[in-house]
Formats: sequence, C-alpha cells, structure tokens
Amino acid sequence: MIARGTLNLFVRNRVEKSAQAVVKGHLDAWFAEAARARWKNSAELKRQFATASVVSSERVVFNIKGNDYRLVTAISYQFQIVLIVWIGTHREYDRINVERIRYDKERYTGSSHSK
Repeated sequence: MIARGTLNLFVRNRVEKSAQAVVKGHLDAWFAEAARARWKNSAELKRQFATASVVSSERVVFNIKGNDYRLVTAISYQFQIVLIVWIGTHREYDRINVERIRYDKERYTGSSHSK
C-alpha cells in the first residue's frame, strides 16, 4: 500500500510546468511497479529495483527519471507498506541527511518551487 497524494502534490507544486508530464510519467511507472510488488525483504526489492539504495532495514532511496529525482521511502516489509518520506531533485537530495529526514507536508503543499 502506497499513498499517491504526496507524489501528485510534488509534481504539481515543486516541478516546473514544462517538466510535469514527464516527471509524473516516471513517478506513475514507479508507483505501478511498487504497488504490485510483494517484497519480503530488501534483497527482493533490489532484484526488482537494482539501482535503489538500501540505507537501512526499512529506508530505501529510489532513482526517478534516470537519476534526476530521488525518492526516499520507509518500507515495512511485514505489513507491505511503503511510506513516501521525501522526494526532490538529486541536487536537493545531496543536501539532506537521508537517514534522519522526516516527512514534511508543507514541502509538498506550499507554494515554494524548486525551479
């Protein structure tokens, strides 16, 4: 189970208009694959998403649109839940602590854009 709202808000509020359709397409493709997945552990996840970075037993970073965007998730393999913790450009990702970053709703609903 994955909530799609954050992904849609990210595209609408933080991606330049000219790139929204392309970024949404990549996020929709990731969402479709991840929603069908039934990973029991990070090794199974890595077989499907070889470029994903397993940061800890539950924190995983996915590359989106090549590697233009990074998607930080918290995954409960036991309950089959994927939580979107953070999403942004690779440049923004380089400025966060991936192990400590927490979900911030204002990042996706506010009017600030990463343009």
